[in-house]
Amino acid sequence: MAEDGVGTGPQVFVVDSHANFVSLPSTKKPRWAGVRQKCILPLVGLTLLGLVVEGFFIYQLYKKNEALFPPKTSAQQAGPTMGQVGPEVQPHLQHIQQKAFAHLMGPNTVGNTNIVQWVNEGDAIIYNMSYNNSKLIVKNAGYYYLYSTLQLNAVEKCSLITHKVIRKTKAYGRELELMKSKSFHCLNPIPSNGKDSDGQDLLQSFLAGIFKLDSEDEIYVTLDNIKKMHPGPTENFMGAFMISP
Repeated sequence: MAEDGVGTGPQVFVVDSHANFVSLPSTKKPRWAGVRQKCILPLVGLTLLGLVVEGFFIYQLYKKNEALFPPKTSAQQAGPTMGQVGPEVQPHLQHIQQKAFAHLMGPNTVGNTNIVQWVNEGDAIIYNMSYNNSKLIVKNAGYYYLYSTLQLNAVEKCSLITHKVIRKTKAYGRELELMKSKSFHCLNPIPSNGKDSDGQDLLQSFLAGIFKLDSEDEIYVTLDNIKKMHPGPTENFMGAFMISP
């Protein structure tokens, strides 16, 4: 114990060089954080550039559609005017309605010439064409499908039958043979029982084709021997209809 009046000596601290210490974590930023920041900025820039390019193409497409399909005026949007009567017929429907066609029936009796006579009655029909003196007359030029059917009676033992469709046109100044059918036909032999078969020995001849016809062309059918024709409206007929102008 120190006596009164005597000062205390200096304090001595001993440093232990072998004492353990704890290292603090480093505050250095990871290397990948900087790499991510460098990559994000170019990606954002590319995205914005893509939006600008897309907007440009959309605008160009809109301008093209506007040029092809101009907007309706106020008069068009209001519908037909008071002066119009009945529904408006679209152009393609008018084109279909103007196409010509005809279907003629065979007669009940045969004529005296090799030109086949037809009947414009009953189930027969003609539209945008005309019929005169056994000839079908074209009014509008175009491509037509023509057809003709004749039922023939082979009254002879063997006979050659010639069926033709003829075109008479001013373009050539003469008649043109469009279609022809030749058939050599013989009667069926009598059965061994000696009885003749019921009915007549009949032969069907059919012609059909597509041809380009001019206005005022005349179409008709000929048979080399008109007496071979088996008359009747359902067995014989002729027709035409326009496919394309």
